[in-house]
Amino acid sequence: MLVESVAAGLTSQHGLIAHGRGEALDYLLGERTHEFARLAIRSAVAMLLLARRPVISVNGNAAALVPGELVELSELVGAALEVNLFHSGSERERKISEHLIAHGARDVLLPDGETSVGGIASGRRFVNARGIGSSDVVFVPLEDGDRCAALRAIGKSVITVDLNPLSRTARASTIAVVDNVVRAMPLLVSDGRALSGWGLDGLRRAVAAYDHARVLGDAERVLRTSVGQI
Repeated sequence: MLVESVAAGLTSQHGLIAHGRGEALDYLLGERTHEFARLAIRSAVAMLLLARRPVISVNGNAAALVPGELVELSELVGAALEVNLFHSGSERERKISEHLIAHGARDVLLPDGETSVGGIASGRRFVNARGIGSSDVVFVPLEDGDRCAALRAIGKSVITVDLNPLSRTARASTIAVVDNVVRAMPLLVSDGRALSGWGLDGLRRAVAAYDHARVLGDAERVLRTSVGQI
């Protein structure tokens, strides 16, 4: 799917390398969703439902792998979809927007050319004032690097999906889902349906149940145990 998305202009060649790094770790996770990821997923959905202005940040890899799930989750939790790329460019941003719309999105935000987030060297610094610029919670379905820490520094909560519990992204995030995005996104959607009827107290308890240090520690132990068995 990613190779095809490069040919279609959605994903950069650099994105193939980034995803390959994650897949290597997925082998060590046994290519399955662990309980620590399941807990993080439920807490992440609760945080999105509680947010005043949630935004789902979409890069080329995420758009290629889980476009329908991104659109459905955005509708379930009332989050805007915003294209945000490491290697920014108006042509690829337009293609990703059209791809999401083809999968049911009604509106997709693009960088507005005027709003940026400080402390980021890559094209990820360019955002939309109506989206990430004014958000309180940002969901990043795939590897994000320095932008996660930069968003946290300006007071935003950040939810990430990252197969590496040792990465800057996972460690800097508010909630880290250590899982493969192709397994995590359908679960986020199903939890979005299940939790949409919960009251505020129930959602707050679901967020409070998340222990960042414990989740990352449990994920790291699985990886190290797998390495020891090779």
